[in-house]
Amino acid sequence: MLKLTDITSEWTLFLDRDGVLNHEKNEDYIRNWSEFEFYPDTLQAIPLLNQCFGTIVVATNQKGVGKNLMTEADLYGIHQPMLQQIEAAGGLIKKVYYCTDLADDSPNRKPQPGMAFQAKADFASIDFSKTIMVGNRISDMKFGRNAGMFTVFLATTHPDTPFPDECIDLRFNSLYHFALACTHTNK
Repeated sequence: MLKLTDITSEWTLFLDRDGVLNHEKNEDYIRNWSEFEFYPDTLQAIPLLNQCFGTIVVATNQKGVGKNLMTEADLYGIHQPMLQQIEAAGGLIKKVYYCTDLADDSPNRKPQPGMAFQAKADFASIDFSKTIMVGNRISDMKFGRNAGMFTVFLATTHPDTPFPDECIDLRFNSLYHFALACTHTNK
């Protein structure tokens, strides 16, 4: 069972992108930086989360590249300014992992845990038993479970998702609300 009081700087945080950091496009993809819009409190949430977690990474499915609706260069053109704005606000996301595969059973496409293993290869300090996956979809929660992580569901885009649920440890309305709960619990 996940207790926010257990979180220390040894812990890792995985974040989904669309619907967690930024507004999701309904039935479409964020294809360039001009379409990317942070949630109003995201840039305040990340520095708070950095106070609690030693490593923060993003793991995002990006099928739009696989469908040739955009390129990996377009994706880079979204992620670089995203990371720069987060850093300018005092936060740090160490790396963005993404899967462009179309096949739902691809080992790297959430809910499969491939991106978690990529991160573990890059950051040896990651211990999945001290890791939380934050997302806005059940596939994010299953990704976390498949890698042995705890899970936090954000009710940003799918507020009707049933809770409690075996795949969800905790539920918050936004990343900022989760960040506040972490920092207040661990003072």
